[in-house]
Amino acid sequence: MNGRTPPPRPPEGYDPHAFEPFAVTVDLAVLTVREERLHVLLVQRAHEPHAGEWALPGGFVLPRESAETAARRELAEETGLPAGTVAGLHLEQLRTYSDPDRDPRMRVVSVAFTALVPGLPEPRGGGDAAEARWLPYGEHGPLAFDHDRILADARERVGAKLEYTCLATAFCPPEFTLGELRQVYETVWGVELDRPNFRRKVLTTPGFVRPVEGPPRRTGGRGKPAALYRAGEATALHPPLLRPEGRSA
Repeated sequence: MNGRTPPPRPPEGYDPHAFEPFAVTVDLAVLTVREERLHVLLVQRAHEPHAGEWALPGGFVLPRESAETAARRELAEETGLPAGTVAGLHLEQLRTYSDPDRDPRMRVVSVAFTALVPGLPEPRGGGDAAEARWLPYGEHGPLAFDHDRILADARERVGAKLEYTCLATAFCPPEFTLGELRQVYETVWGVELDRPNFRRKVLTTPGFVRPVEGPPRRTGGRGKPAALYRAGEATALHPPLLRPEGRSA
């Protein structure tokens, strides 16, 4: 006995072979901000199909494994990130991708997860990945399978997350200027924000930021002193900080 719960038996009269079997996989779109640019965690596939191409980390869900467990296992195996780091990530289920022809090997349905996380270490390839890297968003060329679509959906999701949470402050130093905070939003959203309007919205949102009293103060780009702030006590933004429409960086 190995201590595992055996799989349930099908009800009497039910034929599990009446339907064509298919595989379930997981794909992970993990994003971060590095050097004022949005980066995505990608792996270079070691095997066919799409050998040598960049793809999102992921793989097949094992028979007695949940999708989230498989996602964390594959992320650790293919990127070499420490197990403790992977276990502590907040992975948000993005959506399910089920186009019948999305994988040339067989019918494969993928459950995709996404995360926008600061301060992750450098990855290293492992498992089915020849290499793993943080690459600037949009500068990695076409991805394998339908991963370009998954990644675009993930960027839209994390962009929306910045609208109603205080996640952006996690990408700033402990004490930051409003310009540094604005840079995070511009990087993730891919838009140029109006500075006075952004400042007004941030400072009038309860609990978003709190000022650092007295010195030190930081010199702005034009030699003007810039006030410093810390993350406030709020976790959600009321009202939300909505993205401007029709303005691209």
